[in-house]
Amino acid sequence: MLSLGKKPKLTFKVDALVDGKPVHGPFADLFDGPTIVSVYMRNNTSACDKQAAEMDKNQKVIVKQGFRLIAVSRDNCASHTKYAAKHGYKFTLVSDPEDQFSKALDAIVEKSMYGKKYLGPLRAAYLFNGDGKLVGIVPKVEAAEHGKQLLEAIAAAK
Repeated sequence: MLSLGKKPKLTFKVDALVDGKPVHGPFADLFDGPTIVSVYMRNNTSACDKQAAEMDKNQKVIVKQGFRLIAVSRDNCASHTKYAAKHGYKFTLVSDPEDQFSKALDAIVEKSMYGKKYLGPLRAAYLFNGDGKLVGIVPKVEAAEHGKQLLEAIAAAK
């Protein structure tokens, strides 16, 4: 995993849902000051829905702390549009089917499902300062406690 204080290369292009509108461009362009990027697996799955709901529930407090929220998954932008509308999410949702963000942070890990092993993105959250440097990490997201985890990570990073 990328070390604190390092600035990952986020020049790869992604599709994202920003303020309810689809956009295409470099991932780094989504940063507008201090930013939290939370990685989850799929829309409309139990743990991922809890993780996103916790982000939404705590978004106002997180924004007051000076951070913007971005959620990244393998889902496409059309899925993100439906997902955001269904739940009323206002934070940015990024489509990253090739796990480019997690690769840039050296956060691809071996996983196992039904005895089958595969590689996938680490379910984690990353805090970046206004210059794009990594200033905090939540290395293991607990979906039902994710909002609390993010607030603790913000406090630790300050």
